[in-house]
Amino acid sequence: MDFSGTWKVYSEENLEEFLKVIGAPEMVVKMRKDVKPELVIEQNGRDFTCTMKTPFSSRVNCFTVGKESEICTLDGRKVKCTVREEDGKLICETSKFTSVREIQGDEMIDTITAGSVTFISRSKRV
Repeated sequence: MDFSGTWKVYSEENLEEFLKVIGAPEMVVKMRKDVKPELVIEQNGRDFTCTMKTPFSSRVNCFTVGKESEICTLDGRKVKCTVREEDGKLICETSKFTSVREIQGDEMIDTITAGSVTFISRSKRV
């Protein structure tokens, strides 16, 4: 599956609850809930560079499928994880959350679960 491209988030479900569950500072929760980020993904085989852009900041995560990497979470903290690919989906599991990124039709869907809260983000290529 080719994830490359620029993606604009158009829908987010349970973002505020998710940020609270992972312990994001209240300021981050307030700033982030009204912003729909743009994601730029560069894929070269199993190597990925993912940039999330908002009016407040840009965050870049680089990883290779199957190798341990350090990534920056939605609230700015760094965690180690190994991204794997299953059935065309990118799956990242950490001690705090599990993230599944997939393409369905013309949209990319990110499903991130922490405890009993699931955050779903939907994006379209621009």
